[in-house]
Amino acid sequence: MDDHHDPRHPRGLHGLDHRIVSVLRARAADPRVAGAARALSWAGEHGALWLASGLTGAVVDRPRRAAWLRGTALTAGAHVVGMGVKRVVRRPRPTHVTPLVGTAGRHSFPSAHATSAAAAAVAFGALGSRAVPPLAAAVCLSRLVAGVHYPSDVAAGAALGALTARLGARWMTGSPA
Repeated sequence: MDDHHDPRHPRGLHGLDHRIVSVLRARAADPRVAGAARALSWAGEHGALWLASGLTGAVVDRPRRAAWLRGTALTAGAHVVGMGVKRVVRRPRPTHVTPLVGTAGRHSFPSAHATSAAAAAVAFGALGSRAVPPLAAAVCLSRLVAGVHYPSDVAAGAALGALTARLGARWMTGSPA
């Protein structure tokens, strides 16, 4: 078979996606890396980490409670939008690596974890949270190490989440339109 059409060795962007997932999934041979990837994947499931973060911000930062709650709503909304896109696109998850974690669904594009993580990074970052952006990046990376997403799934999810939060920024902070 011509290796340009060999499904075991895809070319182009799809091939790059496959190779990156393979390399990062191999990093989970280290039990510390595997444990971190599992914990981050679990915490990011259905945007739970970000919803809890936003609600905590609303409790702790009383003067900006409304902004924190709106940021939490934006993050949840971004997650729902990502899930909707996923149901339309229906891209299968990587099958060339053994996944490290279970998944709520069988479709992969875009990564809902990345969508909600990026939305939280933008929304809560605008409120001064310094911890959320690097934690969001770690959640995104965990999906690759766990072998349940391609890099293009994560990049698309992050772009969708950031865009959703950015579009809602004025509403979140109560700024005039």
